[in-house]
Amino acid sequence: MKALRAKPVKVLGVGSYLKCDDNSGARELMIIGVVRYKGVRSRVPKAGVGDMVICSVKKGDPKMVGTKVKAVIVRQKKEYRRYAGYRISFEDNAAVVVNDDGVPIGTEIKGVVAREAVERYPKIAAISQGVV
Repeated sequence: MKALRAKPVKVLGVGSYLKCDDNSGARELMIIGVVRYKGVRSRVPKAGVGDMVICSVKKGDPKMVGTKVKAVIVRQKKEYRRYAGYRISFEDNAAVVVNDDGVPIGTEIKGVVAREAVERYPKIAAISQGVV
């Protein structure tokens, strides 16, 4: 997994709700696990921008509701600091549904995407409206 040029604060824990920002059929996701998380017993796994999470689809297409999917977090409300010295935050928490290789299932992303997510998953940048 590629290292990031910033250190996003990991604030989205298990049970957090995310907006699904692509046209895969899901509209709202709930985090049920974090991929590649190594932690202590009884500690709630956390994730931030650029992390892959396992989610349950809560709202959306009736065929997708209740299924488990993998998603990459592309925006978070909590501000984090980039190494250039400035801080960045977004207005919502959002994710994009991907397959096991990190390739998006949808064909377009409605909003902007954080640069940290694009560094790890370049295919997300190809279908996004913009990278911040």
